[in-house]
Amino acid sequence: MKRRDFLKTAVATGATGGASVLAAPALANATLNLKLVGSFPKGFPGVGTSAEQLGRRIEALSDGKISIKYYGGGELVPPFETFSAVSSGTADIGHNAPYYQVGKVRSTMYFTSLPFGLDATELSGWLRHGGGQQLWDEAYAPHNVKPFYAGSSGAQAGGWFKKPIQSLDDLVGLKMRIAGLGGDILRKVGATTVVTPPPEIYPALQSGVVDAAEFVGPWNDLALGLYKIAPYYHLPAFHEPGPGLEMIVNQNIYENLSPWLKEVLAQAATAQSEETTAEFRYNNTVALSTLVERGAILSSFPPDVIEAIGAAAREVVAAYPSGDAMSEKIHGSYMAYVKACSLYGARMEGQLYQDRAQVWST
Repeated sequence: MKRRDFLKTAVATGATGGASVLAAPALANATLNLKLVGSFPKGFPGVGTSAEQLGRRIEALSDGKISIKYYGGGELVPPFETFSAVSSGTADIGHNAPYYQVGKVRSTMYFTSLPFGLDATELSGWLRHGGGQQLWDEAYAPHNVKPFYAGSSGAQAGGWFKKPIQSLDDLVGLKMRIAGLGGDILRKVGATTVVTPPPEIYPALQSGVVDAAEFVGPWNDLALGLYKIAPYYHLPAFHEPGPGLEMIVNQNIYENLSPWLKEVLAQAATAQSEETTAEFRYNNTVALSTLVERGAILSSFPPDVIEAIGAAAREVVAAYPSGDAMSEKIHGSYMAYVKACSLYGARMEGQLYQDRAQVWST
């Protein structure tokens, strides 16, 4: 029996009696064996482990009615092919960073991160209460995929530099490993950018292929040991203030689940988003202190650099949706919330953090 036919039969069998999402499982006599693929290696801190946690959470919340076989990045499909695997049905569920499929779905940048855009809690707020989820569903529907927010790594780091960035002139001619729109912006102010996979970042810095590199944040950066070569750690990142992660489900699978199991997936993603964001925040905090103890020199980008890359970012972000109907539809909603958050954040969290540092750093 084909999977789709099996699911229809199972749902129809379990649905008799009109069970609500809080009642006993609809698939009373069936266990769904689903494949979950991740974009990150098994055991990789924060992002790899989150996918594993997600699989276990789905099994537990479904009371064993869903069984998950988890494949880390590269095990079933290449790391950046998670979206395609779920779309085609090669896998049933995926754990991913949305912008990994930007070549197929240009609007995914809005659900991950834009330069000087939404942070982790702001992105979650826009998705849940500002219409972002409906736009996300619409963007993915043609690809046979249903998306769910699955947390964030939090504010990322600006990068590791062999020499400190003290003025805009220090960026001119600089060779830096940086991905996505951050690279577009730095090229506008005179830097040269390259993209290398994580295992190649340390050798690239060591050999002089690049003068600077960004990866994620203190927790993951500590594991790479970049501070040993490039000790100047500029914080925070301008290009990824709160990148989101996603759980994606094959639409054929999702449509044929009972209401109860659909709710299981939704609640598993919600719980995992809290766990992932909290885990990153805690471990980034601890890791930053460790990095300082090991010789990392912390710095912010100076005002003239922020002014220049900010001007470049406005150009890059304004031009980004052009020619893509879905991005054009999303852009206004996203940017309106960014501007509202800029006012609120400066008056609330921004000032709160300054006040707290003043009290406890003395």
